[in-house]
Amino acid sequence: MRHRGHHHGHERGGPPADVDLQGWFAGRVPSEWFSGPPEVRSDRDEILIVGTLLDVELGDAGAEALDSARKGRVRQFREDTRDARIRIASEAERRFDIKVSWGVRIGDLDELFTTLSVPMMTRLRMPERQVLDALIDSGVARSRSHALAWCVRLVAVHQGEWLEKLQGAMEQVRQVKAEGPQIA
Repeated sequence: MRHRGHHHGHERGGPPADVDLQGWFAGRVPSEWFSGPPEVRSDRDEILIVGTLLDVELGDAGAEALDSARKGRVRQFREDTRDARIRIASEAERRFDIKVSWGVRIGDLDELFTTLSVPMMTRLRMPERQVLDALIDSGVARSRSHALAWCVRLVAVHQGEWLEKLQGAMEQVRQVKAEGPQIA
């Protein structure tokens, strides 16, 4: 069980503010790793650092060759930086008490390394269970868990703009609360 009482002034039960994380990781990730500062995202369970690698130059090579070269560059980056990434992640996990995962972007390829897959418990009535079972019976999903994850991804794709507005509104609420009176 993880204790969240020592977030260095951050709200209990959630990650530190992304602004704090962005600066913290920008100061620790070697500048030569990525073509700019890494993108830092977080939720209650995980901090995800995604950096953009310089794309490969292959001239008139076909799409397959380009895809293969990009995958090779990702593999090389992952191997070359493994020890340093582990050190940075360990330090962050001690400081922020939250798991750190890494990923890279190169061209149109996004690859995440060892990201968390967090179990979620939910109660579903028969109509909802029947939806999940239909996805399993049709071969779309392997299990109810896989079917539920598929449903969540589908909502994210088709309602992405609405979700972004909702997340933006929640961020504004957090900012207003942080600016309000502090009770000791």
